[in-house]
Amino acid sequence: MIILPEEILPGLFRLEIPLPDNPLKALNSYVIIGQDRALVIDTGFNRPECLAAMRSGLAELAVDPARTDLFITHLHADHSGLAATLATATSRVWCSAVDARDINRIVALAPDDPRWEDMRAFASRNGFPPEEARQAVSRHPGYKLAPEKQIAFTAVTEGDRLSIGRYQLACLATPGHTAGHMCLYEPREKILFAGDHLLRDITPNISHWRADGDPLARYLESLARIAALEVGLVLPGHRRLFTDCRTRAEELIAHHRRRADEVAGLLAAGPLTAYQVAAGMKWDMTYRSWGDFPPPQKWFAVGEAIAHLRYLEGRGAIHRQERGGLIVYR
Repeated sequence: MIILPEEILPGLFRLEIPLPDNPLKALNSYVIIGQDRALVIDTGFNRPECLAAMRSGLAELAVDPARTDLFITHLHADHSGLAATLATATSRVWCSAVDARDINRIVALAPDDPRWEDMRAFASRNGFPPEEARQAVSRHPGYKLAPEKQIAFTAVTEGDRLSIGRYQLACLATPGHTAGHMCLYEPREKILFAGDHLLRDITPNISHWRADGDPLARYLESLARIAALEVGLVLPGHRRLFTDCRTRAEELIAHHRRRADEVAGLLAAGPLTAYQVAAGMKWDMTYRSWGDFPPPQKWFAVGEAIAHLRYLEGRGAIHRQERGGLIVYR
């Protein structure tokens, strides 16, 4: 496989890393080449096809792995999966402390670790049929395609700056898609490396699989903050690059408010589990019905339903309660 890098600006390139068997199709990995070192932003899954594409692209750019650092925008395996494989003894791997911790926690879990069962049990409490929950977890990319070993991350936080070549990159905390999602902003060139915080052609998934927290509220706050920046070019984690950053952020804010209204409307007929809410929501999918959704897609859909339910609950619009071992909302 030969991957031809696309030059975006001097010293800044995009590599399209294929994501086999995944509806996202490809990851945009960005490579910045400086005088002394290179920086790779996001990596692709920990699977041979992704590694072959990454190595091909880096070879085309004559990047020396021993003089290359990595920046991981967030924990999901399509962005972090190859971090341990690509990092050398002289590499630094930057990530937020929250997502770095969660990546290493996932890597530490054996396939038979009881914490995977805890996840399946929580899904069942939200209405997931047990067998579907088992299949969803066993086929989840985070379960199968995470880094091969734990990583000695260097934690970054809001306001930290990375200097590489002609680019001065400011770290921006943008929680929502994950708790520790981090963007990079180059103020002189007005470039935003957006990870999965902003995508142009698809909507970032905002999921929640915990008993507390409100990730959708955090995401909307992060979008409002990004909308206030002067951005001339957005470099997203997937699909095409775009220039209308503020407009897209506002579109996503409006989208999630409509979704929250849709969820509240479904509950008007009576109490429902998150699984039942997700089954009633409209999805931009090619499947004919909810029953046709594969378990991994149902997992993302139910997680998004939970995020919207928690958002509404936090504003007093709906209430959560336990009934017969199930979490229901009314």
